[in-house]
Amino acid sequence: MATLLFRKPRQDTLGEPRTGIIDIGSNSIRLVVYQGPERLPAILFNEKVMAGLGRGLAETGKIAEPALAVAFDALARFAAVAREMEVTRLRTVATAAVRDAANGKVLLDHARQLSLEVELLSGEQEATAAGHGVLSAIPQADGIVGDLGGGSLELIRVRAGEVHERVSFPLGVLRIAALRAKGQGALQRFVSKTLQEAGWLGKGKGLPLYLVGGSWRTLARLDMHLTQYPLPVIHQYTMSADAISRMGRTISHVNKGWLRAIPGLSAARSANLGDATALLTVLLKHLGSETTIVSAFGLREGLLYGALDPAVRVQDPLIVAVRDEGRRHGRFPEHGDLLDRWVAPLFKRDDSDMARLRLASCLLADVGWRANPEFRAERGVEVALHGNWVAIDARGRALVAQALYTSLGGGTETPEPIGVLASAADLKRAVQWGLAMRLGQRMSGGLAGPLQRTSIGDDGTLLSLCVTEGDRALYSETVERRHLALANALGRKAAITG
Repeated sequence: MATLLFRKPRQDTLGEPRTGIIDIGSNSIRLVVYQGPERLPAILFNEKVMAGLGRGLAETGKIAEPALAVAFDALARFAAVAREMEVTRLRTVATAAVRDAANGKVLLDHARQLSLEVELLSGEQEATAAGHGVLSAIPQADGIVGDLGGGSLELIRVRAGEVHERVSFPLGVLRIAALRAKGQGALQRFVSKTLQEAGWLGKGKGLPLYLVGGSWRTLARLDMHLTQYPLPVIHQYTMSADAISRMGRTISHVNKGWLRAIPGLSAARSANLGDATALLTVLLKHLGSETTIVSAFGLREGLLYGALDPAVRVQDPLIVAVRDEGRRHGRFPEHGDLLDRWVAPLFKRDDSDMARLRLASCLLADVGWRANPEFRAERGVEVALHGNWVAIDARGRALVAQALYTSLGGGTETPEPIGVLASAADLKRAVQWGLAMRLGQRMSGGLAGPLQRTSIGDDGTLLSLCVTEGDRALYSETVERRHLALANALGRKAAITG
């Protein structure tokens, strides 16, 4: 693995290094700088340049001179930015366009002059990284990953946390127009023949297709707009094969100005949206998949994930991320885990998924304390719904949002759009989590000691708060009110014991 190590490790006050990846793709060139927990570092900086290195490559065999000029400028800027940010390690990779172009070496030589050692990824390496990227963000993924770049399409079978069969095809979004220009049905025939020869025909039957790549994410944004989806979070957004087919017909009948007017839709990606949709429609048909799931993580995150120690890989990325968020923005770093242990005896019937979401809620319980008191509940909802979390779907975000809304003083009602993202029964449980968290927060003052010395239990009739004589002063009128509110929500009577 080729890396560039700068003059000294750059660390912030939390002692965390910065890692950068420059991804030289067939359509775009991007620099992303990460910082934070190894398992799921946050994005500190993200910038792309639409260089279009793969445009016209199929016809000429070369990267066009104007595209090379854009790429040279982008690489010079990204190398300079990385130096200014004192990135600890900078990894530069290139994919299909540079790999396939007769003049790809020109770009590699220019990068070397900027002290960037470029790894030229093979199709198999590219596929493996894409598969790892999806597993990094959706650990339970079981299906086929489709990574659509400008110059190639990778298909990867993922299951049980591992990458299995993988293949790379010359089906990048910049190549599709030339195929479609050969006549009606040309793309379908090419995809069918290509999949059959590679042994992938029908391989997606009964399995979802996980979508990776900017063009397919743009398609998901369009679907969100058309369906007025209430949660503008692309990761783990689902689309059916029928919906994608309908969108393909819509795109073919609208002008580019209509697409450009849609909020959040990339103008650069919109130009190729018809081709990307046509390919996806045909691919779903011949793979046999009926459902798609969008992944916000792909090759770059897969490169990070692939380099991790196995013990780090198995960490739950949602819990890692929310624990880090609580540590950075809460008052007391250990508080979330202690709070979850304190409320857990009340929720023994929660299955493992619900218990995980409850833990995530508790780890975020203190994120609203810096906000204006009138808006703490809203701040909790914002963090839960719009936070950069992975390994959580819309329902899970809604439950965490409801728990935080209630615990931060919003009451037991359900604010929009939470009610359309989860069932009433699940949200009722989240309200109970929130009331329990609110009681624990007030009784303890957010401190570890009171949570460790007291306990709460439910015998089916009484909701008992056990407080020793030495801590009886902690049970104030405000604490009593919150105790009664929780007992009422659980259908119990409140009692205090020593």
